[in-house]
Parts: sequence; structure tokens; C-alpha cells
Amino acid sequence: MNNKLVWAKTILSVYRYLERICGAIDKLVMQSALASADIIGQKFHYNNVFSISQKLIDYSERKITLINLKILVEECLSEINPKQAGLLIEKYVDEKKVRQIASDNDLSLRSAFRKLALAETSFDAKLRFKGYNEFKLQEFLKDEKWILQTYSRIANDNVDDFSLSNTFLSKAVSM
Repeated sequence: MNNKLVWAKTILSVYRYLERICGAIDKLVMQSALASADIIGQKFHYNNVFSISQKLIDYSERKITLINLKILVEECLSEINPKQAGLLIEKYVDEKKVRQIASDNDLSLRSAFRKLALAETSFDAKLRFKGYNEFKLQEFLKDEKWILQTYSRIANDNVDDFSLSNTFLSKAVSM
């Protein structure tokens, strides 16, 4: 795979899960807050004010990162050719196979692959124009292990049709 596009494909692949992960983080914040009422006895070491506050801050920072990633994707999609953005949305958000995209857009299979590749390149160029190269994205998302695992999977498996299981997403919230 063109290593230059791995981050673009990764970000587009995880985009559809960002709201779900943020919702799960909200639930963890609520659970932590409710559990904070019991800060005496044996649980004091794990449920003291400092550790609970730190947990809530960590969850908030994760959510901010994911919201910023979602905004970045939406900005990049809005700034590329609308037809290209539509193809990327069909593939990565609507999870359509390339054959279905070709059929829906009255394209040959070869043209669909070519137009998708061009759309991915345009998206990647927009990311880079905004200053998000491989190094910046690696640093920006370094604490999101599930996204880094997705990056590795896409880079190593050359996966074009990618989805995450609910089990993986459950683990992702706790990573």
C-alpha cells in the first residue's frame, strides 16, 4: 500500500466510530462520578479525590482528541471536491463495497477504484495542507491505542474494506 495514504485511510475508517466512542466515554465519566461517593475504607486508595479527578480529566482529554479528529475529517471532506467527498463517505461511512459504489455512481469498476484512489489522495493532501503529516498524526493520536492498532492493521494487511467489531470498540474505550 502507498504508505503515504495509510493515515488518511485510517482516519476515514475510524471516523464512523468516533461518536460511539465519545458516548462510551461519557458513560465512563458518569460511572466514575457516581462511584466517587464511596471514598472510604478499602476503596479509598483507588477512589480518592485525586485519582477520580485524574480519571475524569483523562476521559475529558480523550474525548477532546476524538472530537477534534472528527472535526478535522469533516473539514477536510468539506474542502475537497464534493464528488470525491461523496465517494469517500460512501466507502468509509456508509461501508459500501467498491462494486456497489461503482453501480450507484454509474461507473465501471476500474473507474470507481481510480476515482476512490484520487479522492483518498485529495483527502490526504488536505490533511497535509492543514499540517497533519504522519508525525503530527502519530503524536496527536498517540494515546488512542485503538486508532494506532487500526493504523497498523491497514498498513500491514492492505485492508480496503475495514470495520471494527463491537468487542474491539468496547476494548477501545478502556484503552
